[in-house]
Amino acid sequence: MSLQSITEAMRQKMGEDSGLGASLKFDCGADGIIVIDGSVVPNTISNSDRETDCTIGITVENLQALLDGELNGVSAFMSGKIKVEGDMSVAMKLQSVV
Repeated sequence: MSLQSITEAMRQKMGEDSGLGASLKFDCGADGIIVIDGSVVPNTISNSDRETDCTIGITVENLQALLDGELNGVSAFMSGKIKVEGDMSVAMKLQSVV
């Protein structure tokens, strides 16, 4: 799945109010980024890089698995499949959203 299709799937899943109350970036390295601004309603989701409250380093494959429910966020963090920088509480809120 491409980053653009994951971005669109995320828009549908998050809706207008994700409940994050903060901004979050998925950094997929050379494949690109997805930024969720959940500090405003309606939320915005884009592929434009900017500073966020929390950054999650993850591969596109693992991000897709996370969205599909095939990958547990806590297990992925503990096994090193995702790296979290910044406000960890934002990353924890994400689990209830996806």
